[in-house]
Amino acid sequence: MTPFSFERASNAGHALQLAGMAGTKYLGGGTNLVDLMRETVERPRTLVDVTGLSTAIEETAAGGLLIGAAATNTALAEHRVVRTRYPVLARSVLAGASAQIRNMATVGGNLLQRTRCAYFYDTNGSRCNKRRPGQGCDAIDGFNRIHAILGASPYCVATHPSDMCVALAALDATVHLRSSTGTRTLPLTELHRLPGDHPEIDTVLEPGELITAIELPALPLAARSTYRKVRDRASYAFALVSVAAALEVRAGEVADIRLALGGVAHKPWRASRAEAALRGGPATPEAFRAAAEIELAGAEPLRDNGFKVELAKRTITAVLVELTGAGA
Repeated sequence: MTPFSFERASNAGHALQLAGMAGTKYLGGGTNLVDLMRETVERPRTLVDVTGLSTAIEETAAGGLLIGAAATNTALAEHRVVRTRYPVLARSVLAGASAQIRNMATVGGNLLQRTRCAYFYDTNGSRCNKRRPGQGCDAIDGFNRIHAILGASPYCVATHPSDMCVALAALDATVHLRSSTGTRTLPLTELHRLPGDHPEIDTVLEPGELITAIELPALPLAARSTYRKVRDRASYAFALVSVAAALEVRAGEVADIRLALGGVAHKPWRASRAEAALRGGPATPEAFRAAAEIELAGAEPLRDNGFKVELAKRTITAVLVELTGAGA
């Protein structure tokens, strides 16, 4: 591991001051960043510990929830309001890692974890545009079973690994940010980038910009929500396909819906086409399948991951049927 210095931020302002040093990275639980440092994918000169910042999970005046970026994944999954009003979020966190990792990992860090593509981690011979721009992408013609079928580019076909972010995308979450020039908010769905010709840039964050909180809106239909993760084994595996969904049905019709996919793209994939196709229509398995077909119409599978297209369609359909109660 490359030598580095370590600083502990006492508050957000102090963190931003420390982040002004070249080669600085914020450190939450370190469950991803430390791994990347061990593999020499990341080589920060300075780590700024931000685990002393806000860990609060509080209801807002508008009836939503404000989650401090330093809150642990365990605290989030166990929170009463999350479990009752946003069960899709609690279930996504519990599906994401072992209890030991959830006890360490922070909400802000979860948003910023990087792809688990094996070529990205292999610094001893694999070409990776995300790790070294202009080098090429060995995953495109290599073993690409876990890779993207939506939103990829000729420069990168990696997928985003987070389960929690898929649920947040479905819940219309907002990210609170702070920098040396002030504060701003943006939708979670706009935080992460598709690879384009610059896959080395994962997010739209400015240099040194700090995630301070994530806000969930008051969303009554989220009380009827769930998360399903399809993977190669029951634990310690990233999603081949995952679905976060919230559904409101009235008189047999879809009154409202939120739907997002994981394991299929470079970012959490909000299934807006499927949502639009379903709103106001019948809440039937046939309609759910048709909407899934619409959402996956633009899929571009690789040699080894074509199965993901059908798997995503079937998982979307099964999850929505479960939420209607028709599958009981």
